[in-house]
Amino acid sequence: MLRYMKKYWIFALLAALFMIGEVAADMIQPKLMAGIVDDGILGLSGNGTPDISLITTVGIRMLLIVLAGGLCGILCAAMTNICGQSYGNEVRKACFSNIMKMSFEQTDSFTTGSLITRVTNDVSQVQRLVMSIVRGLIRSSMFLIAGTFTLLSLNVHFNIVVACAFPLVILDIVFILWKTNPLFGILQKRIDRMNTVIGENISGARVVRAFIQEGTETERFDRANTELVETQMRVLILTSFMRPIMNIILNMAIVALIWIGAIQTKAGGMRPGDVMAAITYISQILNGMMMLAMIFQTFSRGFASGRRINEILHAEPAITDGPGVGETAVKGSVCFRDVSFSYPDNQAEVLHDIDLEIRPGEVFGIIGSTGCGKTSLINLISRLYDATEGTVEVDGVNIREYKLKELRDRVAAVPQKNELFSTTIRENILLGREQANENEIRAAAQAAQAEEFILEQPHGYETPVAEGGTSLSGGQRQRVAIARALLKKGEILILDDSTSALDLVTEAKIYDALDRDYAGITRIIIAQRIASIRNADRIAVMENGSIIACAGHEELLRTCGTYQDIYQSQVKMGGAAE
Repeated sequence: MLRYMKKYWIFALLAALFMIGEVAADMIQPKLMAGIVDDGILGLSGNGTPDISLITTVGIRMLLIVLAGGLCGILCAAMTNICGQSYGNEVRKACFSNIMKMSFEQTDSFTTGSLITRVTNDVSQVQRLVMSIVRGLIRSSMFLIAGTFTLLSLNVHFNIVVACAFPLVILDIVFILWKTNPLFGILQKRIDRMNTVIGENISGARVVRAFIQEGTETERFDRANTELVETQMRVLILTSFMRPIMNIILNMAIVALIWIGAIQTKAGGMRPGDVMAAITYISQILNGMMMLAMIFQTFSRGFASGRRINEILHAEPAITDGPGVGETAVKGSVCFRDVSFSYPDNQAEVLHDIDLEIRPGEVFGIIGSTGCGKTSLINLISRLYDATEGTVEVDGVNIREYKLKELRDRVAAVPQKNELFSTTIRENILLGREQANENEIRAAAQAAQAEEFILEQPHGYETPVAEGGTSLSGGQRQRVAIARALLKKGEILILDDSTSALDLVTEAKIYDALDRDYAGITRIIIAQRIASIRNADRIAVMENGSIIACAGHEELLRTCGTYQDIYQSQVKMGGAAE
């Protein structure tokens, strides 16, 4: 992921330079303060006479250094935030872009909750890691190295304190990191699980309430949340030991310094100001180590998140572009040749030995029992999935030869589940073709029998749609989705049970409009009601993943027992087949 830092390396460099200035200011202060104490207050260089002018001069110098250090700190923080936030922005966009390129089988394997966690929480953890490296690592390292060197320059005997304190601090850090490091990956998976439960219950709230499952789902969330809290508590309890132990070591080191300093001062080997400076330096050193320990903890969590992000960034799309086809002599034909299909991680065949040719401009119906493979069949046309065996051709060309955009531009589909987005009705229709003008938008809405209810909305076409289209009825959502597909003007129009929420009169008006205004477009209509497809040129009857018959309505009534059964059952239910 380092490539996403290329554009922002200058901010990282400036942050490092300003941090060096800030730390340098902090390192100078104890030496200056030692001079004020020894020569300005105690007057050790003037036979015990305090030197007020020295206090003033050095005090002004210290104030200027503090101001300069503070300015460096502000600029360092600004550069660090620009670098970290920009880096996080780039990684987040790259992750989302890769997710958009993934096939359904890949997104299913990650799960929606996990993908959301990776793009949000995991990217934030990596972003925090970058900021810790740019700012915290330099600061703590300088305190550790420069502070140690300066401390030993005051008195070589202080190396005893350093030699005793350092191993204890390092042991504390290593032990805590050893215990917490495996937990960070588990923690992110717990967040994945909780996000999945939340997402499922928000999107499926109507089902939960309809079946009075609020209690059950609350318990499911509680289990996921409890697992997350337990893991977080294990991490927090372990890390909570780090600071108190380091504070104990720090205070023991200060006591040792005072003791050694007192002995050296009494023997004339040191001055009191140097002892004070030594105390400040040892505090800076051990605080630097404490900061370093926290950074290592950030490293552990950041690297765990980085591995999860890399799984997205390095995931090669299972379905990729072909070399490209360009213009074809035939427009709107679809052909399945010996096609079999099974979903990833499921060896059971959903489709087997499909041989079917749909002619340009034909109105082609597909009917069959639930789960017989109707939707799976038409999903292969746009390469939402690839056939396991055999080939699918569009306009006489194997669909694997097309670039994905080139293929999908030829197909307009209204899926079973109408996905609307939280924007206006107009913007939802414009997803079909963003450059369409007002007349084209209204023509598509009129053909879909949607304009009447749209104009009744508070703001007409500018009426906001709630997330998932929940502010509209099922029939209204279907008509907006049909308008979106019609506006696209693809040469193949797929209607996957897209009028199931409409009454027969409205459905008939839509088909009349299609016959009148969209003649010549190949239409593939999947339906549960024979009334929706009885006027199709041909109808394929599917059963257990195979096509058992393909002919016109009247012929199927004479020759296909399955079709006869469907027809009779719908007639008995109230004339739905008429």
